[in-house]
Amino acid sequence: MKWGRFLAFLLMAAVILGGTAGSVTNLWKSIPLGLDLQGGFDLLYKIEPLPGQPITESGKQALVQAVENRINSIGTESPMIDLEGQNELRVQLAGTFNQAHAKQVIGTTAQLQIYSSAKIDKKTGKITGPAGKLLATGSDLKSNATWVQDPNTGQNEVAISFKNPTQWENITKQYYQKPIYVFLNGQLLTDPVIKQKMYSGDSVISGPSLNTVQACNQLANSINAGALPYNLSLVSQQSVGPSLGQESLKATLWAGLAAMVLIFIFMIVMYRMAGLIADLALVAYGYVTIAVFDGLHIVLTLSGLAALVLGVGMAVDANIITYERIKDEMRNGRSLKSAVKIGNKNALRTILDSNATTFIAGAVMYAFGEGDIRGFATALMISIIVSLLTAVLLSRVLLFTFTNSNAIRRPWWYGVGKGVLKNDETKV
Repeated sequence: MKWGRFLAFLLMAAVILGGTAGSVTNLWKSIPLGLDLQGGFDLLYKIEPLPGQPITESGKQALVQAVENRINSIGTESPMIDLEGQNELRVQLAGTFNQAHAKQVIGTTAQLQIYSSAKIDKKTGKITGPAGKLLATGSDLKSNATWVQDPNTGQNEVAISFKNPTQWENITKQYYQKPIYVFLNGQLLTDPVIKQKMYSGDSVISGPSLNTVQACNQLANSINAGALPYNLSLVSQQSVGPSLGQESLKATLWAGLAAMVLIFIFMIVMYRMAGLIADLALVAYGYVTIAVFDGLHIVLTLSGLAALVLGVGMAVDANIITYERIKDEMRNGRSLKSAVKIGNKNALRTILDSNATTFIAGAVMYAFGEGDIRGFATALMISIIVSLLTAVLLSRVLLFTFTNSNAIRRPWWYGVGKGVLKNDETKV
C-alpha cells in the first residue's frame, strides 16, 4: 500500500467532514429565508400611469428602485421585488413587522421635493425641522436621469433635466455656490452645491458619494421614480404566519434529510467503497451550495429548497454514471486502476450533456418564469454547477487518490461481483 496517497485521501476526507461539521450550522442560519419559510407579506400591485404618460421599461425599473428605497426605510431584510407581466409589481417581505404600515409606505406615490435648506438627521437622512423654500418637485423634472461621465476627467455623474429650463436657470442664479436638498418621500437623496449657472435646463450632479456606477444608477433611478406619474394600485395581498412558514421549513428539511440518508445508504450498498467516496462528495456538494447561496445573498424560498433537495439526486447521478462505466471496464477485463481512469473519461461526456440540457431548462424557466418559478430555476442552476465541481471533479480526485493508494484492490469493493478480477494487475 502507498501510505502517502492513502494519508492524502484521509486528509481530504477529514477536511470535508470537519469543515462541514464545524461551520455548516452558522452558514445555514445566515441565509435569508423567503416569506413561505419564515412568514411574511406578499403584495401584488398594478402599475397605473396618469393619462398621456405611457409606462416604459426604464420607468418600471425606476419604480422598482423607489419601492426598494421605501422598503429599506421600514427596516425589513432581503425584500423580493419583481416585475410581472406588462404592468404588475410583486413585493414579498419576509419576517415579522407592521404589515399595515408596510403596505401604506410601499403604495404611496413617490414624492420628489427640492428645498433651498433643511435640517437633517445625519443617521436617518430625514428632515428633522422646518425645511426652507420648496424650489421644485418631481413633476418639474423629466424622468430621464442617468449615469454619465465627465468627458475630460472621467468623473462619475448623474445627468438630470428640467421640463422648464427657465425654472432651473432661476434656481441656479439665486442659489449659486449654495447647496440644495433633494428628498424622495422625506428621505434625503443628495445635497449638491450649485457650482455654475445653468440655462438649458440640463445639469449634472457629482460628489464623493457618486464614485461608483452603481451609486450613480441608484440615485438616477430614485430621481426618475420621483418624477414618474405612476401610481400603485393593490391587486392582492397574502399574509403567511411565522408558524406556518416554520412548519413548511421543518417539513422540507426533514424530507431533504431523509433523501440524503437514503441516497447515502443506496450508494454504499451498490458501490461499497466507491459509494462512500460519492457520499463524501455529496457532503461537499451540500456545503458548497449553501455557501454559494450565502455569498450571493440569495433569498431561499420553499421552491428553491425543493430544488436543492432535487439537486442531491442529480449530483449523485454523475457518480452512478461514472461507477457503472468503471464496472463495465472491469467486467471487460481491465485492471482496477485502468478501469477507473477509462471509466471516468468515458462518463464525462454523458455527464456534461445531461447536465447541460437540465441547465438550459432552468435558464428558460428563469427567463420566462416569475416568482417561485424563478426561485426554483435559480436554485436548480446553482445545484448543477456545484454538482459538476463536487460530484465530478472532487469525486474524481478522491477516487483516483484512493485507488492509487492500493489500500483496497478487490473489484467487489467498487460494486463489481465476485470473480471478475483477482487483482488489479490482470489486464491493462
